[in-house]
Amino acid sequence: MPFILGLIGLATAAYFMVIRARRGAEMASELMDVASDVRAAARRFGFRRKQNIHPVDSIDDPKLALGGLSAAFMALDDLPTQDGRTALDAQLRNHLELDSQQAQEIAVLGQWFVETCGGADAAVKRLSKRLYALDKGQSFGVLMAVIQGTIHSTGHPLSTRQSEALVDIKRAFHLS
Repeated sequence: MPFILGLIGLATAAYFMVIRARRGAEMASELMDVASDVRAAARRFGFRRKQNIHPVDSIDDPKLALGGLSAAFMALDDLPTQDGRTALDAQLRNHLELDSQQAQEIAVLGQWFVETCGGADAAVKRLSKRLYALDKGQSFGVLMAVIQGTIHSTGHPLSTRQSEALVDIKRAFHLS
């Protein structure tokens, strides 16, 4: 009898290990899909990461920096909803004259920039400086239109972190 119980226990443990290994493989596959999405979006916009330089400092297209900054700003809200992401895509399409796929790819790259910066707060500061360096502040009005349109579309008021980020953005654009 103890021998049978031991075999059942061993079979149960093996079953759970197999299930866990399969889930790990699925998670790795999902991560690879995300990585390929970021690579495809980067390729489409001609973004090339330069060696020994932070990815944000490698941005050469103001539209990419503006979209990344908008995505970082929305990420400051504790949990951006699907409605918020949809509203951001619509604002990027309208104000940057992009098609749907380009707007989504900019949002994907924007999220990647947030992750490489170590969080939304750092990304807002770094992307603001980069955007100012690219066009000397000419895109500030477009940026504010994208942010205001997105906030208005979602119906949520600005969070405290977002209000503080607006001050950081103005400072980066030498407006305060």
